[in-house]
Amino acid sequence: MENRSRNHLPAVSYASASARNRSRHAAGAKGRLDLGPPVAVIDIGSNSVRLVVYEGLGRSPTPIFNEKVLAGLGREVQSTGLLPDDAAEKAVAALRRFRALCDTLGVSRLWVLATAACREAANGGAFIKQAESICRAKVDVLSGRREAHYSALGVISGIHRPDGIVGDLGGGSLEIVDVHGMKVHSGVTLPLGGLALQDVSARSIRKAEKVVREALADVPQLRAGDGRTFYAVGGTWRALARLHMWQVGYPLHVMHGYVIPAREMLEFTRLVHRISPDMLSRIEVVTDARRPLLAYAALVMEHLVRIAKPRRVVVSALGVREGLLYSLLDAAQRKQDPLLAAAEELNVLRSRSPLHGHELIAWTDRFMASSGIGETADEKRYRHAACLLADVGWRTHPDYRGEQSLNIIAHASFVGIDHPGRAYLALAVFFRHVGLIDDELSPRIRELATTRILDHARVLGSALRVAFLISAAMPGVLPHAPLVVDHGRLVLRLEGKLAALAGERVSNRLRQLARLVGREPVLMSG
Repeated sequence: MENRSRNHLPAVSYASASARNRSRHAAGAKGRLDLGPPVAVIDIGSNSVRLVVYEGLGRSPTPIFNEKVLAGLGREVQSTGLLPDDAAEKAVAALRRFRALCDTLGVSRLWVLATAACREAANGGAFIKQAESICRAKVDVLSGRREAHYSALGVISGIHRPDGIVGDLGGGSLEIVDVHGMKVHSGVTLPLGGLALQDVSARSIRKAEKVVREALADVPQLRAGDGRTFYAVGGTWRALARLHMWQVGYPLHVMHGYVIPAREMLEFTRLVHRISPDMLSRIEVVTDARRPLLAYAALVMEHLVRIAKPRRVVVSALGVREGLLYSLLDAAQRKQDPLLAAAEELNVLRSRSPLHGHELIAWTDRFMASSGIGETADEKRYRHAACLLADVGWRTHPDYRGEQSLNIIAHASFVGIDHPGRAYLALAVFFRHVGLIDDELSPRIRELATTRILDHARVLGSALRVAFLISAAMPGVLPHAPLVVDHGRLVLRLEGKLAALAGERVSNRLRQLARLVGREPVLMSG
């Protein structure tokens, strides 16, 4: 919550008036949801200072502004016990800019967090006092346990039903905590951040390896990792994963939900911390400032995988900041599905009729229940999301609606979904626009799709083609035009006033869907 002093009253009064004016203009921006003024988090980390401004507080908050400055506050804390003067000056300059940006954006609520460097440095208190004056907000200096807790909540907010060990690697520390569903177990913090290791080892990887081995030798949280998932949180680990993604030629450049099998991660991390970063293929995808820390991040990851023995490593783009926002939601909001929440927002912003998306869900529910087509709980979630997203490309030129919809959906900032799930959503809506013509389908996105995903996407896309042809994307038709499998036949009923909607194109599309599900098509009208 913001904490403005009397000394700032004239400036705040002006800023507040400006914010109200901007808020009115933003409310008129049809590309924004009506969630009120935006909210923001400033994260004063050991390596970076970051501002993220969100459209509003909700189950799937969307950033409208995101900027970081690599100040390196934790660069010398292990050896000197102090925040370096030049790093503090850089961080202060960033905070001044961030506060001004919050005023420009009309931010209503600002939370400021500080982590390992600020809580451990002898001059951290003086820096925090200065930061509070600049930000006009209380700075919450997180303990190691609270930092681990928020990291875990961040993973819970962005991964559907997580089960495993969360590791959040910052510049100063590593937080480790066990999560299962919505339950967070006690966490531990260790001084194994990239900057801390670089400092304490005097930039010697061999010395750093000894520090890591000793620190991780008896961490109880790691003993529960065998065969489960390790969730990697933190900018340097994301940089490491990005390097892996480009080296293997992965088809989807979305970090959240990126999976690396444990054995492959072991081989990759050994490579990274044993050779010079400049010798690594595609090293240019990692910023210059991150490269010196890659070897330390790889070293920590290698030992974690060896000790915890997870089945796979999954990258989470959500961490402490998102965990804080998640903690502020009420119980009902926390239980919402973040994928469906995000899909609903796009449905509201980009569909011709948001209500039609919900009618598609009910219409396809009835069809799938009668069809005998098996569907897992996750596949049902994905189908519901695809129904909400089915009309997001309607403003695009007709020749490119399939391609544009596929790109929007595959690369959207969704959480609560893995990469094969993204492929299902994108393919289903692609087929809804172009039909079952594979010639126009990018071979890259196909690499993520199993035979089952491709088959389900074709069936759903074909069903959507029938639905949009009879409803014209408007509500009120589908509830009275059921599509069901009845006694081995695929039956579409267009009766009474809806009989006039029948026609050759409808019959043709029904016939295509019938072939996919192995049923005889029947169009009942009149």
